[in-house]
Amino acid sequence: MTTKLSKIQQRTRRHRRIRAKVAGTSERPRLAIFKSLKYIYAELIDDTKGFTLASSSDMGAKDAKATKGTKTERAKLAGQALAKTALAKGLSTVVFDRGGFIYTGRVRAFAEGAREGGLIF
Repeated sequence: MTTKLSKIQQRTRRHRRIRAKVAGTSERPRLAIFKSLKYIYAELIDDTKGFTLASSSDMGAKDAKATKGTKTERAKLAGQALAKTALAKGLSTVVFDRGGFIYTGRVRAFAEGAREGGLIF
């Protein structure tokens, strides 16, 4: 008897596999991404201490431009904003954790925006 997994269960399994290999330190934090149907969120996490060093989302609370455009365009702007915050705190290299999401669309746009902003991963 085979049981079909839901999309959430599949993503959770992928995320567990990724997290078994990826961990962030204070010199090279983990860039963790979560996307909902409306927004995309990201954090720079130091897993050794359990602290969030910086965060960003495309909800646009800080920037009026971040609320305009498609979700993919907003994700790219959020990636650039996170990179700007990280560089201001002296963080330039990160470990990318896509959170079990497939590397296309908004996840890819966020990563490209962060790279354009100056983050190395």
